[in-house]
Amino acid sequence: MPQKIVITGGPSSGKTTLISALADEGHLCMPEISREITQKARNRGVEYLYLEDPVRFSQLLLEGRKKQFQAIINLQQDHVFFDRGIPDIIAYLEASNTTYPKSFWNISKEHRYDLIFILPPWKEIYTQDEERYEDFNLACTLYLALKKTYTDLGHHVVEIPIGTISERLKFIYNSLKN
Repeated sequence: MPQKIVITGGPSSGKTTLISALADEGHLCMPEISREITQKARNRGVEYLYLEDPVRFSQLLLEGRKKQFQAIINLQQDHVFFDRGIPDIIAYLEASNTTYPKSFWNISKEHRYDLIFILPPWKEIYTQDEERYEDFNLACTLYLALKKTYTDLGHHVVEIPIGTISERLKFIYNSLKN
């Protein structure tokens, strides 16, 4: 079974760009699926599903991330990178003080990742768009919630320093060697 590696962080921390760079270098990467869920909801007339029904949005996200997790079990890869993991769902709900099913914790405990990389907030690259409604202060809050959630679940969280894509890739590769 491949090593399961999560790349996480608050909005606009460079996470998606980093995942794209890993994929460009030939690594198997499981994509973020929240934008897909958001777009499907918009096609049904719901502008911001996460804001209108955060638990429903999170349940859809949970099902999608569980499928991603299961899809890689029998692959003959050294490692697979995930653009966010199942515990991210809990962190977002906690950060917004939303009540959610406690089963989310159990599912997170059952679906363990081998390595967690987190990207810190990066004000200089922060942008908002149609799917990213969070302001920079909320991005910082989400970063702290992500770090706490993964730690509370017993994961060791490794912070990737702010830097160029090649510097960040080098950091990841060096971490994988250790």
